[in-house]
Amino acid sequence: MKRLNCSQIAAGSWLALNRISYCDNKGVERIWEAVTRKNSTGAVAIICRLMPSDRLILVRQYRPPVDGMVIEFPAGLVNPGEDPNETAVRELREETGFHGKLIRMIPDAFSSPGMSSEIVRLAVMEADENAQGELVTDFDETEDIETILVPFAGLENYLQEAVRRGDQVDGRVSAFALGLGFMG
Repeated sequence: MKRLNCSQIAAGSWLALNRISYCDNKGVERIWEAVTRKNSTGAVAIICRLMPSDRLILVRQYRPPVDGMVIEFPAGLVNPGEDPNETAVRELREETGFHGKLIRMIPDAFSSPGMSSEIVRLAVMEADENAQGELVTDFDETEDIETILVPFAGLENYLQEAVRRGDQVDGRVSAFALGLGFMG
């Protein structure tokens, strides 16, 4: 398997649509269409444990591609030249007002490798709820984000209830809830 060529079909302000030609394992040339992010080196999603209450910090926001409210981990794009560790700390504060401490970064992963080359880094963080003071957010112009605090033990039930209310759930949050179920 080998990429032969990649050409841009269309582009907007944030995304580009590319046509990729590649040779499959039988020697047949194939075509694939994929999206890439412009002006970003990927994204960071933050799994943050609020201590001592042992709650998970989630966000709820409208996402135009799915035309609905989505339950997600706080997340954001890595700015050009920015270290992903810095992005995690910055995005948690901007989206939720919480100041957290980075524990570790999970190895880079792809959010939807059949559609996009976007890298998503998972940041594991903790925030001391007794040391926060006033929670002040700093949303981008297009953001309108609600912070949700969910007990780890009740995450799966919370997500099921959110879906019944009409919310949608980001796949990373669903996978995390599934993992908690296996662990618990």
